Amino acid sequence: MQCSLCSSKAVYYQRHSSRHLCKKHFLRDFYRRVKRAVAKYKMIESGDKIALAMSGGKDSVTLAHTLIELYGKRRDLEFFAITIDEGIEGYRPPTVEIAKKVCRDLGIEHVVVSFREEIGLDLDEMVERGSRNACTYCGVFRKYLLNRTARELGATKLATGHNLDDETQTILLNFLNADIERLARLIPQRVQKGLVYRIKPLREIYEKEVVVYAIINNLPVSLEECPYSRFPARALVRDFIYEFEKKYPGRKFSIMRSFEELLPCLHKMYPQVELGECKICGEPTAREICKACELKRELGII
Repeated sequence: MQCSLCSSKAVYYQRHSSRHLCKKHFLRDFYRRVKRAVAKYKMIESGDKIALAMSGGKDSVTLAHTLIELYGKRRDLEFFAITIDEGIEGYRPPTVEIAKKVCRDLGIEHVVVSFREEIGLDLDEMVERGSRNACTYCGVFRKYLLNRTARELGATKLATGHNLDDETQTILLNFLNADIERLARLIPQRVQKGLVYRIKPLREIYEKEVVVYAIINNLPVSLEECPYSRFPARALVRDFIYEFEKKYPGRKFSIMRSFEELLPCLHKMYPQVELGECKICGEPTAREICKACELKRELGII
C-alpha cells in the first residue's frame, strides 16, 4: 500500500485520519503529537533535569528513544533513567538488561533501584507474606522509589511512558468508579514540595503506534506481560474503548479532549491539598503516615 502523503510504501494505517503512512511520515506525525503534548502542558522547559521511568517495556523504551531524539541535543536539558527492580522471578531480570542496553545505546546515565535493597523484600516475597494483591504493593512502592530516587538525583521532572490508551482507560475507569477526586489529580495543578513533577509525553500516542515506533526503529523491547497483571475492571474498560474506537475511529481522542475541557472545573472542585511529611520516612504525604510505610508495617518490615 502506498503512503497517502507520498509515493513510498506505507508501514502503518492510521484509522482516525484514514491515512496510510510511510516510515518518514509516520515518524513526522508521531513526533508532532509528542511535541504538541509537551508544549501544551509545558512538560519540558529550559534547565530541566528529566528522569525517565525505564522498565524495559515498549512504552518506556519508546519514551526514552523519542525524548532523546527530539530533545537530547539541547545543552539546557539533562536526561537520566531509573529502573525499579521489583524482584519478579523470571520476568524482571530480562527487562532490566534491556533497560541497561537502551541507556547505553542512548548514552544516558542509568540507575537501578531494587525493592529488596530499598524496601527489604522482593515483590514475590511481599505477595507470599502479605494479604494485599501484588499490584497494590508494586504500585505504591514503585511510585515511592521513583519519586525518591528522582528527587535525590536532582530531577525536576519525572517522565513516564503512559500512552493514549492508558490515559483514556484511566479517565473512564475513574469516572465509572465515581472517583472524581482522583480524576482531578491526573494532571497536577502545581509542583508540590518533595514530589517530582510527573510528565507523560506519549499521552496522545496510541498504544499500537508505540509498538510500530519500536519496530521500525528496531528497538530492543520486552512485550511480555507481568505475571501479576490482573485488572478485571480495567480490562473491561479497555475492551469497551477498543471496540468503540474500532467502530468510531478517533474516540480515544474524544475522551481525552472531554477530560481536558472538564479539567478546570475538576481542579476548582478539588484543589490540590498541601502535603506534609510522613512521620516515619519523611516522604511527602497527605496523611500522618504515607502509604508505603503503612504497607511496610503490614508486612512487618518496620
